[in-house]
Amino acid sequence: MSRIIKRPTHPGRILKADYLLPLSITIKDLAATLGVSRKTLSKIINERGAVTPDMALRLSRAFDTTPDFWLNLQKNVDLWDAENESQEWKKVKPFPQDRLHDHHSSLNNEQST
Repeated sequence: MSRIIKRPTHPGRILKADYLLPLSITIKDLAATLGVSRKTLSKIINERGAVTPDMALRLSRAFDTTPDFWLNLQKNVDLWDAENESQEWKKVKPFPQDRLHDHHSSLNNEQST
């Protein structure tokens, strides 16, 4: 896993800097357009909340983007946070590569018969 030193940009910051401010849209107006509470939207914009799949669909429709755009931004932040906030995941011992490859080969053989 390649290590990213700096935390990726939160989707709330992108939403604020690239959409709300340039388009002069208020949080209240966007919340109404999206059909969510101002509090819910404010949490995302202030980087205290996450973009869910439902919110990604709403944002993509409002701004003619894709849900994947918003979800990928969130995923990058979530993975960075998980990697940097705890070291517990490093205690997991990987299975030997030859064992994993043997398993994948047997699965592929079973599926083709």
